[in-house]
Amino acid sequence: MVRVAVAGATGYAGAELVRLLSSHPEVRLTILTSRQFAGRRFTEAFPAFAGRVDLLCEEIDEGRLASEADVVFTALPHKMPMKIAPALVRAGVRLIDLSADFRFRDAAVYERTYQPHAAPELLARSVYGLSEVYASEIAAAAIVGNPGCYPTSVLLPLIPLLREGLIEPGGLIADSKSGVSGAGRSPSLRVHFCEVAESFKAYNVAAHRHAPEMEAVLAREAGGEVGLTFVPHLVPMSRGMLSTIYARPAAGVGATRVRDCLEGFYRGRPFVRIRPPGFIPDTLHVRGTNVCDIGFVLDERNRRLVLLSAIDNLGKGAAGQAVQNLNLMFGFAETAGLDAVPAAL
Repeated sequence: MVRVAVAGATGYAGAELVRLLSSHPEVRLTILTSRQFAGRRFTEAFPAFAGRVDLLCEEIDEGRLASEADVVFTALPHKMPMKIAPALVRAGVRLIDLSADFRFRDAAVYERTYQPHAAPELLARSVYGLSEVYASEIAAAAIVGNPGCYPTSVLLPLIPLLREGLIEPGGLIADSKSGVSGAGRSPSLRVHFCEVAESFKAYNVAAHRHAPEMEAVLAREAGGEVGLTFVPHLVPMSRGMLSTIYARPAAGVGATRVRDCLEGFYRGRPFVRIRPPGFIPDTLHVRGTNVCDIGFVLDERNRRLVLLSAIDNLGKGAAGQAVQNLNLMFGFAETAGLDAVPAAL
């Protein structure tokens, strides 16, 4: 059994990690940390876990994490994981970070987007945790920077097509909609019920900090600069994410080549489903899972490829992909702890 700790267990992503890990056949949960609930049982924060998870929440103690865990998930705000990562790595503990602290290879790009990096020397040892794309690197990684939810939904459809040169790298547009849980559990006016119910709004238009993350990965995959306009939206549902992505197909590229590329790239990967012609991905059909549904329509009249992807922002967009990365790192079946069927309603 692999000993697992979850730092930040009482946030939405942290609680989803606990839910998935509590039924993982190869895992034993040893430590849950929470500043707000330190000294109290996890079930006080989430009564749904009664009879399943009986651990007390603790303050973060690097020594205890190093001695009681083989791998630590950090579902913490940006800046906190980079402070505890050096001690954990020195102790031989592997780290799966759900913040942005280890998603960038270039510390300067991270610092322009977030804040000064306290452990830039560890960026060379971290691997971007897009499971279906970087599986072999993830398997050997000391640190995995788990992708953001928006980037996961945008990168999975685009990377295979960019690698094969089937779309132009410039003029990409990603129009994405997220459930409110993507804003985290901390209360704020922006996610107050009266502010989001019966409301549908864009925010941080062409200025969201996930855009540099996406651009860095896409440029690496395209072998050169890319142009991406990213517009996120908040929709009045608790969880789920739908991204609609617009790209220019390369000369002579038709729908058959697009489908062959996507199906070939993701063949044998259990969590990416390339949907048949006429099927438009829907967040309902991936809710509570680690699945990404991808569909597309080629608008021949305007020579524009419309890609659509649906994920659960707390699943494939956060905790589900993090557990998938755990499975890759420790040689478990990729579906271990993640084979739930979505609810039909």
